[in-house]
Amino acid sequence: MSAVSDRLPTFPWDKLEPYKKTAAAHPDGIVDLSVGTPVDPVPELIQKALIDAADSPGYPTVWGTPALRDAITGWVERRLGARDVTHRHVLPIVGSKELVAWLPTQLGLGPGDRVAFPRLAYPTYEVGARLARAEYEAYDDPTELDPAGLKLLWLNSPSNPTGRVLSKADLTRVVAWAREHDVLVVSDECYLELGWEADPVSVLHPDVNGGSYDGLVAVHSLSKRSNLAGYRAAFLAGDPAVLGPLLEIRKHGGMMTSAPTQAAVVAALGDDEHVRVQRERYAARRTALREALLGHGFRIEHSEASLYLWATRDESCWDTVAHLAERGILVAPGDFYGPAGANFVRVALTATDERVRAAVERLTA
Repeated sequence: MSAVSDRLPTFPWDKLEPYKKTAAAHPDGIVDLSVGTPVDPVPELIQKALIDAADSPGYPTVWGTPALRDAITGWVERRLGARDVTHRHVLPIVGSKELVAWLPTQLGLGPGDRVAFPRLAYPTYEVGARLARAEYEAYDDPTELDPAGLKLLWLNSPSNPTGRVLSKADLTRVVAWAREHDVLVVSDECYLELGWEADPVSVLHPDVNGGSYDGLVAVHSLSKRSNLAGYRAAFLAGDPAVLGPLLEIRKHGGMMTSAPTQAAVVAALGDDEHVRVQRERYAARRTALREALLGHGFRIEHSEASLYLWATRDESCWDTVAHLAERGILVAPGDFYGPAGANFVRVALTATDERVRAAVERLTA
């Protein structure tokens, strides 16, 4: 076991514990804006679907029920503008993090293979490469990478942590380059429904991929848009030549979404109103926190989408974390997401309205 754990970096969130204790000592309590975990209720129609499916004594299937695959294909076409999506183009997964961590291994990558991800990125992209013993590389522009040995190219738009959105033109250019060099593109689009100052586009859109899904897989999650982080509900959509073998591997590995969760996802993907309501909650929190941070001397970069504000006071991120912790506010240090984030912090919008108001009052006092 130690041989596997030794491949991994120190779990970053453990480093935040002393600052969490400082913030928690504030007389009015902590405002935790560090981890982007939903705090609002699971919509009632989703809870009802889960409860109605609670009597599920048999094993669920890895590929999901036909109703689940119908719901995913319908959503992908309706929301992403994809065309001619069949059941062979989709695959349910047990939350998106397990997929990110284990995809290089499930693709059969290993020593000599390379995985690339954005310069500022979700740490699990690197973890997945390490678990597979593959090489890994961070990029600013993926088309400037050496394609030799590059087997997996991660895109992330909207970005975690920066909220940056890749334009349709940028996505089209990257997809063309990857196809020219036979590189698999996996696009993490888990924040796609949370665009504020930009309208995020999927790699599954025909304007990006020319009507072909060859060499393309998109990752989507219901954690943020439907407050289902506790349900572990996500899915892949894209190239059947990639998803077919993944399905077989995941059957052997028992990577199946629970039957009640599958029923809940069907309900969630079939209803757009609860997503609109949740977007309005996040938009209001974003406006309040953004104005308060700017008034407190921060500069905010990108942040045109997603659930975060990427903010800096042009100092070490840990100095900023300490400064805010003294005010009872906990944020994530930017270097969790790569050395390029050393002077930034990530401020999540995932706190209750009451806690966001408390943060605003402390920042403007």
